[in-house]
Amino acid sequence: MSLPPEKAPELKQIIHNHLMKINIHDKIREVLAETVRDDTSSTHNQPLSEKDFLHALQRRGIIDSVMNDLHFAQLSSSYFCSLANIDPCRRYLYLQVLGGKAFLEHLQEPEPFPGQVCSTFTLYMHFRNQRFRSKPVPCACEPDIKEGFLLEVHKDEIGEGSRMADGTTMLSICDPVHLVLIKTDTSSETTLVSSHLLDWRTVLSSTSGKTCIAVELMGVGTNSKVPAGIMTVSLELYPPLTETISPDIITTQQSLERQRAAEKDRLFLVYAKQWWREFLEIRPTHQSKMVKIFAQDENGVNRPVCSYVRMLRAGRLLEGPRQAARFVSLLAQEKAPVVGSGVGKHEQWCTLLAFLCRGKGDCEDHATLLCSLLLGFGLDAYVCVGTKAKGAPHTWVLTRGTDGSVTFWESLTAHRYLHQAIDPDAPPLVQQPKPSHPYRTVGCVFNHQSFLANCQPSDAVELCIFDFQNQSQWKAMSEEALKSVCSPGSSTSLPPVPPLTAPSLDPAAASNQLELEMRYLISEHRKDLDLATVWDDHLSYLLSSALSAYELERCTGVSCGNEEFQDAVRRAVPDGHTFKGFPIHFLHRNGRRAFATSLRSPFCDEIICCRGDHVRLAVRVRVFFYPENTCAVWVMFACKYRSVL
Repeated sequence: MSLPPEKAPELKQIIHNHLMKINIHDKIREVLAETVRDDTSSTHNQPLSEKDFLHALQRRGIIDSVMNDLHFAQLSSSYFCSLANIDPCRRYLYLQVLGGKAFLEHLQEPEPFPGQVCSTFTLYMHFRNQRFRSKPVPCACEPDIKEGFLLEVHKDEIGEGSRMADGTTMLSICDPVHLVLIKTDTSSETTLVSSHLLDWRTVLSSTSGKTCIAVELMGVGTNSKVPAGIMTVSLELYPPLTETISPDIITTQQSLERQRAAEKDRLFLVYAKQWWREFLEIRPTHQSKMVKIFAQDENGVNRPVCSYVRMLRAGRLLEGPRQAARFVSLLAQEKAPVVGSGVGKHEQWCTLLAFLCRGKGDCEDHATLLCSLLLGFGLDAYVCVGTKAKGAPHTWVLTRGTDGSVTFWESLTAHRYLHQAIDPDAPPLVQQPKPSHPYRTVGCVFNHQSFLANCQPSDAVELCIFDFQNQSQWKAMSEEALKSVCSPGSSTSLPPVPPLTAPSLDPAAASNQLELEMRYLISEHRKDLDLATVWDDHLSYLLSSALSAYELERCTGVSCGNEEFQDAVRRAVPDGHTFKGFPIHFLHRNGRRAFATSLRSPFCDEIICCRGDHVRLAVRVRVFFYPENTCAVWVMFACKYRSVL
C-alpha cells in the first residue's frame, strides 16, 4: 500500500517512539564506546569512520534486532489505525497484487522506452460495494502490477455493521472479489482481457492471517476456456483471527454453496423447459419469436436474463431518469469480437462491472444498465427483446406509467418514443397513429423480478398491447422460480452489482486542454495550406452557451438559450461580415481523432479552411463528465469574415 505524503511524518514519529521504547540510544553508545576502546588499544593510527561504526553495529546484531522489531506485524496496529485512518473495531482484508506472469499474448512485446506511449493493463476490483483500480502499467508477458487494496469486511444486516466480523461470520460471506483486467491501446481503445471471481476465504485458515495465491485469469467470450495469464495475489486479514478455521471446513462450505447453487440452477432449468413447452402449445408460430430466457456472459456462463438487471440507485451522481439515459448512451457500442469471418455475431452479455470498466458494450449491456437505473428511480421498467428495421435483433427499454402510457427508451441514443398501438379491427377510414420508433417486433420483456413472453397473435410492436396482467397476451414465468436463481445472493456464480463511481476528472481543465490542442491542430493545418490563423477569443467565449444548451437538450429533450446565443453572435459580428459555426459531438477526448473526424465533414472543413478578407477563427470545447468518467465532448468551430461581392 502506498503511503500518502502527508502521512510520512506520522510514520517517522511512530518509528522514533518505538526506538525510544527499546532504549536503542544506550545500546548504540555502548557499542561505540567499545569500538573506540578497541581502536585506542590497536596499533594502527587510522581514524574511525562512519563505515567502521556501522560495521560494529551490524557485527553485534543491533541493526538486525531493530529491523526485526520494526517488522510489519509488530507495527500493524499503529500503521493501519494511524496511517490508513481505519476503524480498529472492524475487520479488513488487505489484498496485494504482486505482479503477473504468463501473459503469452505479449511475449514478443518490446520493453517501452521512457516516455514512450504504449498499451497498458489496468486492474479493476469490486468487493461488497467497494471499488478500486490499479495504476496503468505497460503490457508485457510479466506485467508489473504491484499495488495493495484495503477491503472492508462487514455484515449487511441492520445492527451488525459496527461489529467486528469473526471467522464464522466471514466464512458465511460468499461475496467474491471481482477482478476485471482491461487493456488500453495507444489510441485509447479498451479491450476486456479477463473477468475473474476470486474466493478470498482461503485466508481464514492461515495461522499468520496471511496467504499468497496464484490466480489464473481466463480469457473472455470465445476464449473463456483459454488462460490469459496468471496474477500473484497476497491476502492478509487485519486484525488476524484469534482462532483460525480448518481448511477442510472452508472447502466443505465452498462445496455446499456450489451444490446448493447447482441444484437451484437444475430446478430452474427443469421449470424453464416446462414453461417453454407450454408457450409453444399456445400457438405453433411462437417457435420463431424472440424469447430469450438465458444469455451467456463474458466467461461463457449461461445465466437467466433476469439476473443481468438489478435495482440500481446512483446516489447523487445522476439527477433523474433522463440524465441516466444520457449517461448510458455515452458508453460506446461495440459488438463482441469474433475470430474468423463467419456470418452473424457472437452474442455476449457482460456483467455490469466488466461493462463499466471497459466503457463500451453491445445493446444488451446498455439496455440492462438503463433498465436497472430506471428501476432505481422508481419507474416500472423492463428490457424488451425483439427486432428493429430489416429484422436485426435488438434490445431496448420500456416503461409503463400509472396512467397506462407506454414509453420506449433507446439505450444507445437516449431517445424516447411514446407507444400508441394500432387497432387492426378499426374501420379503414379511422386515422391510425404512425409509429415514430424504429422497433419492428417484440418477443419478450423482463426485469429483475419478471419475465413475460409475448403470446399475442402478432409480435409487431405497433400492434402490441403492453398489459402484462392480461394472461391471454403475455405468458409470465413464476416470480418465485426467478427469485430462486436471480435474486442477490441466490447463487455464488452471480457477481454482485457494483455501485457507480463519481467522475474524478476536472471538466474545466479537460475542456481547456482539449481546446488548446484543437487550436494547435487548426493552426498547423492552415499553415500547411499557406493560410494565416488569427483567433477571436471573444467569439470563442460566446460559443460556450450554445454547447451547454446542446448538452442540456440531449439530457432533457428541451431546447433553451438559443435566442440569447444568436443575439450575442449578432453583436459580435460586424455589419458586412459573415458568421459560420459548426458543432460536433464526441464520446472521447482524443484531440487528433476528433480533429480528423471533424475534417471529414464538409461544413467543418469549410470553416477550418476558410479563405477571405479579415478572417477570424474561433473554437470552443466543453467536456461534460458523468459517472465512471464517461464524457460528452462538444466542439464548436466558427469563423467570421468580411463579405466581398
